[in-house]
Amino acid sequence: MIQINYLHKNYFWVFGILFIVGCDGFFGKKTDLDFIEIPEYLPREVAYVPVEPVIKKYQNPIDIIAGFDELIYVVDGTSEEIISLDESGRELGRFQLNGVKSIAQNRKLDLLAIGTSQRTVGGITRDVTCIYRIDMHGDGNEFGIEYARVVDTIAHPLYFKTTFSGSDDKVQFNKIAVLEDNRFYVTRSGVDNNPQKFGGPDDAILLFDEDGTYITPVVVNTPNGFFRDFFKSPMGISSFVQPPQISASGPDHFVFTSLSDNTSIKVQVIDYIETDFGASYEPRILFEADTTIANGSLTTPEKFSKPVSTLVTGDGTNFIFVLDQQKDSLYQFTVTGLEGVKPPVGSATSKYQMASFGGRGDGLTQFNAPSSVAYKNRILWVCDTGNGRILRFKLTTDFQ
Repeated sequence: MIQINYLHKNYFWVFGILFIVGCDGFFGKKTDLDFIEIPEYLPREVAYVPVEPVIKKYQNPIDIIAGFDELIYVVDGTSEEIISLDESGRELGRFQLNGVKSIAQNRKLDLLAIGTSQRTVGGITRDVTCIYRIDMHGDGNEFGIEYARVVDTIAHPLYFKTTFSGSDDKVQFNKIAVLEDNRFYVTRSGVDNNPQKFGGPDDAILLFDEDGTYITPVVVNTPNGFFRDFFKSPMGISSFVQPPQISASGPDHFVFTSLSDNTSIKVQVIDYIETDFGASYEPRILFEADTTIANGSLTTPEKFSKPVSTLVTGDGTNFIFVLDQQKDSLYQFTVTGLEGVKPPVGSATSKYQMASFGGRGDGLTQFNAPSSVAYKNRILWVCDTGNGRILRFKLTTDFQ
C-alpha cells in the first residue's frame, strides 16, 4: 500500500509539471523565433571553399604562379611589376619590368617573364614582344626578388632571323610552360599563319632550349598527317612538370588552350611520343564522358568560350584546371579528361562530383574576367582581374 501511494504521488507531480509548462504566461510568452535566418545548405559533398582574407593589394592582377622555390608570384599589369608573396599572402618584394604580362619559373629558380622590349634593326625601331630571363640569386647565398636582374632577353623575331617584316609588331608571346630539363614552350599568336613561313606560323607553340636558344615550332602528328599550323590562337599552356621541386619530373606532354572562334574543342592535351622510329607530338584521345561516371569532359565541343589559362597539378592529385574568362568560371578535370573529382569516402555515389564553379559577380565564389590560376599545397589561387583581387580556395574533400 505504501508503494502504491508513492507512485500516485509521483504521477501527480509529473502531471503538475506538464500542466505548468503548458500554461502560457507562467514562464512568459512563447518566444517568436521567426527572425532567425536558417542557412540553406547545398547538397554538395565536393566544392571549393573560399579562404579568407581576400587579397586586394593590386590594381590589375593578370597572372599568378606557384614557383619551384615555394613562393607565389603575381603580375600587376598596371604597375608593370612582378610581386613575390609567401604562402600566407604576405608580400616579400617587387620587381618592375617593361610590359610584363605573364611569368613562369624554371627549375634553376630563374623567372621567365613575357613583356615588351624596344629593338632597332636596319634603322627601324619597334616595340616587340619578348621573354626576359631573370636571375634572383645574389652574390653569395642570397635569393629573392630583391636581387632580381635581367640576364637575357629573347625578342621577337630576332631569335630566328635578323630583320623585321611587316607583321612582326603584331606578334605576341602569351604564356610559358617549363619542362624537366628547363627547356620551355611558349604560345605565340599573330596574323601571318603561313605554315611554310620561316620560323613557323605566327599561331604556334615554340620550343626553346634552357639558355633561350630557339629549337622549333611544335609540329603535330594527326591521323590526317603532320601539321605545322595545328594551333589556332593559342593562349594558355601548362606542362606536366610542376612544383614541388622534389617531384618535378615528367615527359614533354602539355595542355594548351585556344581562343579561336573557329575551334569547337578549345582545350587539348598534346602527348610527346617516343618510339624506335622517332618522336612526335600527338593529340591525346579523350573519349566523351559516360554520364554514369561523370557529367562532362575536357574535350566536349563548345565547352569553353575564352579559356585563357590552364594548369596541371604536380602533387599527385592529377587535376587539370581551366579558367574561362568569358564565362567567368573555373573548371576542374581529371588528367583523363573527366570533369569533377572522386566523391569522398562513404559517399552514397561513385559518380565524379562537379567541382567547377564561378559566374559573373563579386561574391567569394564568383569572378569578373579572371585571367590566371595557380595551385600550391591543395590551395587554388585565382587572379580575379575584373574585381582587382586574388581569391584562394580549398577543396572540401581536403578538410578532415
